[in-house]
Amino acid sequence: MTKEKIRDAIYTRRYIYNFHYHLIWVTKYRNQTFTTEVLANEMKAILQQVADDNDKKYTETNKKPHKGAQ
Repeated sequence: MTKEKIRDAIYTRRYIYNFHYHLIWVTKYRNQTFTTEVLANEMKAILQQVADDNDKKYTETNKKPHKGAQ
């Protein structure tokens, strides 16, 4: 019986690692953090650089406005 390898997993002698991180910014009173497209793009660039520096994959950024946003 052959077991399939898990894609993107790190195999050691005794353990198998496959970590995924989900970052969420929550502000007090639901104030918007990235209020302009420039700020949002800058944060995407920073996250991409951190991922590249650590040999990780950056997949997406979702900017969802709160209910009071126009």
